[in-house]
Amino acid sequence: MPIAAFNEKHKEVLDGMLLVIPGVKAGKMFGLPGYYADGKLFACVWEDGVSLKLPEKVRMDLLKQRGVEPFVPMEGRPMKEWVLIRKKNSKDYLKYEDAFISAVEYVLSLPKKSPKKSPRKRA
Repeated sequence: MPIAAFNEKHKEVLDGMLLVIPGVKAGKMFGLPGYYADGKLFACVWEDGVSLKLPEKVRMDLLKQRGVEPFVPMEGRPMKEWVLIRKKNSKDYLKYEDAFISAVEYVLSLPKKSPKKSPRKRA
């Protein structure tokens, strides 16, 4: 899958807002800027927007707003707990600080996934 383009100014604004939160680290998702809490992805800069992993109530409330839609990184494959917020002005993401905090808290509340076991080869 080719790496999608992203808005560098969105990343700059998110870096300033998110990387001051204890435990939040920058990383990558699909080769794009992502943000992690305790190793769990909660946000990603995607094309002309920003995606967030959120609890259902926050997600449903956000989806009622203009410029917010389900996150579908590949056609026909929506990511169930994610939304995509599209704003032209990067500083507009600062208005969503509560949603970003909810995303951090949400992923921190999820149980850690146990490592996948390798299938055993049969002799």
